[in-house]
Amino acid sequence: MKKIQMVDLKGQYNGIKDVVNPSIQEVIENTSFINGPKVHEFQKNLEQYLGVKHVIPCANGTDALQIAMMGLGLKPGDEVITADFTFAATVEVIALLQLTPVLVDVNEDDFNINIEAIKKAITPKTKAIVPVHLFGQCANMEAIMQIAEEHNLFVIEDNAQAIGASYKYKDGNNVKAGAIGHVASTSFFPSKNLGCYGDGGAIFTNNDDLAHTIRGIVNHGMYERYHHDVVGVNSRLDSIQAAVLDAKLPHLDTYNKARQNAAKKYNKAFEGHDHVIIPKIARVCSEICDTSCDCHVFHQYTLRIKGVDRDALAKHLNEQNIPCGVYYPIPLHNQKAYRDERYNEDDFKVTNQLVKEVISLPMHTELDDEQIEYITSTIIKFING
Repeated sequence: MKKIQMVDLKGQYNGIKDVVNPSIQEVIENTSFINGPKVHEFQKNLEQYLGVKHVIPCANGTDALQIAMMGLGLKPGDEVITADFTFAATVEVIALLQLTPVLVDVNEDDFNINIEAIKKAITPKTKAIVPVHLFGQCANMEAIMQIAEEHNLFVIEDNAQAIGASYKYKDGNNVKAGAIGHVASTSFFPSKNLGCYGDGGAIFTNNDDLAHTIRGIVNHGMYERYHHDVVGVNSRLDSIQAAVLDAKLPHLDTYNKARQNAAKKYNKAFEGHDHVIIPKIARVCSEICDTSCDCHVFHQYTLRIKGVDRDALAKHLNEQNIPCGVYYPIPLHNQKAYRDERYNEDDFKVTNQLVKEVISLPMHTELDDEQIEYITSTIIKFING
């Protein structure tokens, strides 16, 4: 059995190096390292893939979130609602812009932001909602967009973990993650479902005016050289990373399907084990989808462990040369940087429970049956004592 890795980027590279290597070499030879032809090619191809009018590449996913908020013209003191159970980058940029983060609880079944918690958190100062499509599955965007319309709020999709996923409306309409809210952001960090070989990110929107503003922001506020029309930043996707991403993009659906197939095999192995709760697909999606459903693209395959010491399991897996991850061990509302006296622990019952239970298993395009069998049998033996 080959070595098990949390993410096997080398294995994935070996399958596409005949395309990636010449693309990188082309950038080196034409020396258009910033905003070169490869960036524009990738931008257009990703727009077509997502069905969104505007893709604005930038330097990384955190910048993408910050720039999206800057583009919307949010002001210091404006409140932005987002999920407590996610990576810190989501709340980090809210604080950096001197906006007021408002953290709320998530759903127990799909880990995404809870709709009732959003409604409860809205005040006259609320200006935006940032749903995070956690672990590869969309939040309940139909409900979120309805809330936003009722309260005149912006919706900023954090799509760093769900590129290629689809959201199914109750009427059966199918829209790609990142093409639903007023604006969206994503990360192309190497381990993402669509990842480059360094840092990278992008902002998506169907709003022409907002897209124009954002294009200026990513480039020092310039639309014409040395003419600074808006306050901007330096955040551009370099051409080598764009070349890698454009080589990978045609394979994204195949990559995601490989992840889904691995998830099905994990699910089958854990079937009937009382101490293991497998990932759930959102109710609306599961009621509408057929076997080709792409609602969940499994950026992470995350279990909940009940009645067994999760941390002892993680230690045991590492001892058996099985990598694993605990995302995220400390809720954001308990992080030193983001504590706030407004928060009540009773409002975070689900998050506070999840951080004790969740464990993510290896998930990538190169997982094989032998590896999955070894991982699952090791876990089952441990939980059975």
